[in-house]
Amino acid sequence: MTALQKLGEELIAESRDRVKRVPMPEDVRDAILECQQIKDHEGRRRQTQYVGKKMRTLEPHEIAEIQKTLDSWRGLSKADTAAMHALERHRDRLLKDDGALTELLAQHPELDVQHVRTMIRNARKEQAENKPPKAYREIFQLLKQLQKPSADDGDLADLDLDDDDDHYDARHES
Repeated sequence: MTALQKLGEELIAESRDRVKRVPMPEDVRDAILECQQIKDHEGRRRQTQYVGKKMRTLEPHEIAEIQKTLDSWRGLSKADTAAMHALERHRDRLLKDDGALTELLAQHPELDVQHVRTMIRNARKEQAENKPPKAYREIFQLLKQLQKPSADDGDLADLDLDDDDDHYDARHES
């Protein structure tokens, strides 16, 4: 009973668009969407209880489908977070090691070498002078753009970004 209540609360916490995509009966979806609109604390608490009651009317296969959908969303966000952290580590290596830039340019010959070097130099200067990290963020955005084509093709990222390695390894050549 409490597990279904928590499942309902998880659905309430999701965005309206996501809730609309979850496979569930209309009456349960409507109760969740209505609860999302309620701002009054006591009213929202009562509506959350009602959502829990509605969740208890679901068949086991319906509950399994809802749980599967929520789990897939969590997995996606974990993958996104891991990818972001990998990009951050890559950026930090670019700032610390000039060899990392050479390897990046070898993997992406289309890059403007002068522009990338300028961004790295500016980011180092920003860090040294405790200035706002404008160039630091620009490097992150550049790395993010470089990663997109490989993600669109369904391949893994082009670089080996393990914490243990001090160098980069070409995994996939285009």
